[in-house]
Amino acid sequence: MKDFINDAQIEQLLGQSQNPAAAQVKDIISKALELKGLSPEETAVLLQTEDQDLIGEIFHAARAVKRGIYGNRLVLFAPLYISNYCANNCLYCGFRRDNKELKRVALTMEQIRKEVEVLEREGHKRLLMLCGEDPQRSGIDYFLEAIETTYAVKTEKGGEIRRINVEIAPLEVDEYRRLKKTGIGSYVLFQETYHHETYKKMHPRGPKSDYLRRLTAMHRAQEGGVDDVGIGALFGLHDYKFEVLGLLFHALRLEQDCGVGPHTISIPRLMPALNAPAAVTPPHPVRDDDFKKLVAIIRLAVPYTGMILTTRESAAMRSQVFELGVSQISAGSRTNPGGYQEDSSEGFRAAQFNLGDTRTLDEVIYDISTKGHIPSFCTACYRLGRTGKDFMDLAKPGLIQKFCRTNAICTFMEYLKDYATQKTNEAGRELIVKLIEETSPKRVRKTLEDRLGRIENGERDLYI
Repeated sequence: MKDFINDAQIEQLLGQSQNPAAAQVKDIISKALELKGLSPEETAVLLQTEDQDLIGEIFHAARAVKRGIYGNRLVLFAPLYISNYCANNCLYCGFRRDNKELKRVALTMEQIRKEVEVLEREGHKRLLMLCGEDPQRSGIDYFLEAIETTYAVKTEKGGEIRRINVEIAPLEVDEYRRLKKTGIGSYVLFQETYHHETYKKMHPRGPKSDYLRRLTAMHRAQEGGVDDVGIGALFGLHDYKFEVLGLLFHALRLEQDCGVGPHTISIPRLMPALNAPAAVTPPHPVRDDDFKKLVAIIRLAVPYTGMILTTRESAAMRSQVFELGVSQISAGSRTNPGGYQEDSSEGFRAAQFNLGDTRTLDEVIYDISTKGHIPSFCTACYRLGRTGKDFMDLAKPGLIQKFCRTNAICTFMEYLKDYATQKTNEAGRELIVKLIEETSPKRVRKTLEDRLGRIENGERDLYI
């Protein structure tokens, strides 16, 4: 494939969109409320909007779009790092090859099993498995075995991992076919930065220095049968406005070539990491106000795509951007292999980056449920085949909610019954009573009440 990211084109779009008229901005916001997405030209106009009243309208529209497609659900997951050996020398990453102070670890299958047991006993059902890029110590065979090991772990109270999303370096088509056969959910891979010169500078050595191979990985993944893919940019490496347009061009190209756009877009912001110069001093730091703005604009530009926010951000910042478009969040995270079992006081010496939100899963669930969000561990779509184009056909018009809301509430009740502290259990049940009252039509409410009653009586993993 040829490179489909044109730096000059993106710069031109941003240049010609400076100081947009208020009427033009309002027209674009009105179009976004139709839930059909925005063009790069329209998105550039919103990115160049600096008037605070107009930005307030962008935020208001983003909240409406998020509610219209995803409701007030927040899907929860935890990252599972299995190795931090890496052949790359990315200037922003603690795993970089030249970091001689990093404690290198490649977990054995037994160590992975113990990590998963800890996560299951906290209540997790969904994981993102990832590792550094090292063909000798953490190649595809090792990764596939780790997936199979994780799915096989069962703990008390019905503890199990029902869905593993994966983040692994670019593969070939036949390797993606092998990955798909293990029963993964989404395949996630960040371009990190879409700006070519910055990419070259940030990846001086190693396999990751190949911009085009990374850019086209999602096309190979879809050819290999992985129909749900997730893209992302690491904000802080280059101008955030450029990166947002890069993400949008990537999403549009996937839809054009593969018939379906990305299932998720991740929005990590640079955070400090051990001996990673670009992480300590970001080349283009993104202010909090601009971060909220880019979240809202991505939600308007690609309304059908889930948006992932990790524990890189502080608890306060996460709370502020949930309603602006975020639909999936990590909680109780560790970014060092083995971090869920060991004392985390020395974890930073094996970690990819520092965490902004260090709360436990239960603390996060209590917080979001008291603010009206529905914590969700749902994995029904993957197990019923609502993936790829089938999922998008439901997501684009907002119909996916008729499945996801009920399933989210059911998985939330499972968590409350099996893992929640008393404080969280009381707050969660209060929310569920309210959600039942708000459920309509009557037949859906009856279905929900039936499922919840069965969960109270000991059944698990109920979904529609």
